[in-house]
Amino acid sequence: MSNVRYLSAEWIEAVGSRVAGSAEIQTLAKTHAVGITQVVTGTPFGDVTYNFQVGNGRATFTQGVASPEDVRFSESWETALAVNNDTMSPDEAILLGHVTFTGDHTKLVAAGEVFALLDSIFEEVRALTTFA
Repeated sequence: MSNVRYLSAEWIEAVGSRVAGSAEIQTLAKTHAVGITQVVTGTPFGDVTYNFQVGNGRATFTQGVASPEDVRFSESWETALAVNNDTMSPDEAILLGHVTFTGDHTKLVAAGEVFALLDSIFEEVRALTTFA
């Protein structure tokens, strides 16, 4: 696969296809349920909304709002770049108010092993990603 621009439709598809193809995540989707929406404002593509949905034996990563939505994160393009380039940790971004969080944090904690696998997919896609 050729390079994809961060938060472009192609980037979302690259992550989504890997989520769909991950037997480990799909297996965990049988015992975990969470819907997460991420909104990034001010990107070169306008405001971008994507979601990670896990439950009923299926995990997806697509454009748009999660349904049902248990958690929502919102941040600026600059914050998203800083977190993805490891110049700011996700925890630091939240604590400093650069990321707003709404929803049920217990759903995130309960699905920790799912997010560990998603992180490995993000790392794989990051190797193909341009951030300009």
